[in-house]
Amino acid sequence: MSLLQFPGLLNARELGGFPTLDGATTRFRSLLRSDDLVQLTAEGVQALADYGVRTVIDLRWPAEVAVRPHPLALGEHALRTHRVSLLAGDEMEWASLSGECSKEMWKCAVLEHTRPQLKDVLEIIAAAADEPLLFHCVAGKDRTGLIAALLLALADVEPEAIAADYAASTSHLTDAYMLRYAGLERAEILEALRCPEEGVHNMLAYLAQYGGAAGYLGAIGLADATISRLRARLR
Repeated sequence: MSLLQFPGLLNARELGGFPTLDGATTRFRSLLRSDDLVQLTAEGVQALADYGVRTVIDLRWPAEVAVRPHPLALGEHALRTHRVSLLAGDEMEWASLSGECSKEMWKCAVLEHTRPQLKDVLEIIAAAADEPLLFHCVAGKDRTGLIAALLLALADVEPEAIAADYAASTSHLTDAYMLRYAGLERAEILEALRCPEEGVHNMLAYLAQYGGAAGYLGAIGLADATISRLRARLR
């Protein structure tokens, strides 16, 4: 789960190289996760293009997109960009759906309350060309982390490795966020960046009710062929 060197990004990494329960590893140069691409420098834009990324899924709320428009929609390195607001239509709607939800149970709340949006995101990934595809939100830790964890679970990655990948965002972001939000209390920043491994294990327990990730994806309306294509992105 080493960081990819896309200058300007703090939390970009591969879903390749993860150990699976049957002793294999997940495919490289297929699926990538990151924080907000608006942070990319000119060198970062070139590095992303050189890596072969041609499709991006933006998981942010429309209001977030309006304030910080996607930097790669036009120009020499224009990408195919899909926008799916993963957490309902806006922050207030998501708050009304999720209620007072702890970080440890947050992933379960997303699986329960955003099924149409999850279906949309996963169908885009399944239909995309077999080349590097990147999905992102703002910090690249929660919305992005949920999609990453779900895909890794579908690929039968070892639970401890999925949990460690989610938790890694905290260390990747902390130093830069301490500088970026110097006016906030350190404890407030650390809590905002906390990505507890327990959240992934709770998510996996939730999926187990459906017989695992594939069963859950079938329950939210994905076709068997779509689920197979998603699994093939990493296996």
